[in-house]
Amino acid sequence: MRHPSLLAPSLLAGDHAQLATSVRTVAACGASWLHCDIMDGHFVPNLTFGPETLAALRRTGSTLFFDTHLMLAEPQRYLEVFAKAGANLISIHIEPIYDHRAALRTIRSLGCQCGIVLNPGTPATAIEALLDQVDLVLVMTVQPGFGGQPFRRDMLPKLQQIDQWRRERGLNFRLEVDGGIELSSAAECRAAGADTFVAGTSFFKSNDKAAYAATIAAL
Repeated sequence: MRHPSLLAPSLLAGDHAQLATSVRTVAACGASWLHCDIMDGHFVPNLTFGPETLAALRRTGSTLFFDTHLMLAEPQRYLEVFAKAGANLISIHIEPIYDHRAALRTIRSLGCQCGIVLNPGTPATAIEALLDQVDLVLVMTVQPGFGGQPFRRDMLPKLQQIDQWRRERGLNFRLEVDGGIELSSAAECRAAGADTFVAGTSFFKSNDKAAYAATIAAL
């Protein structure tokens, strides 16, 4: 099943001195999701937000769907704290060595949706056996760690493969892309099967964010 197109603006590209203002900007443009990149400085070479950031944004009254992407060397250790902080969906990477199935079960038991993530160098086959366990598959279209990188079109066949499995098996997960996403690359990804689009730099630099969100929704 292919879902309607959905924009998930990335908090990473917002104003870090005024994150609550950035979140209100996302809500005001009509987007319902907020993508929260959590980086530990080990799995990826950058540090971003912790669970207290999510909790603080919830205390400001945000009701956005927090699409929480754990780029952590040991994501299984932090599932409960992010669920309690206000995450709605928690995505974990396939690359670190831990019990992926158990972690996905734990996320569900905490009342959150669950997702699995692939780095650019990881083949789609690495997550094939988990597709019936998840609500979302995230295909990274840049090497994760920093915003503002160019979109990698060599990831389009990976999207097509995952979308084909989804259709053949009658599965209902969302297929998300993150990295170098702007309006033209989003259209390419949509044609390849993606339905959920993380946009950071291009969204926050847009002069008309509502129009940006509407264009994504109309893909």
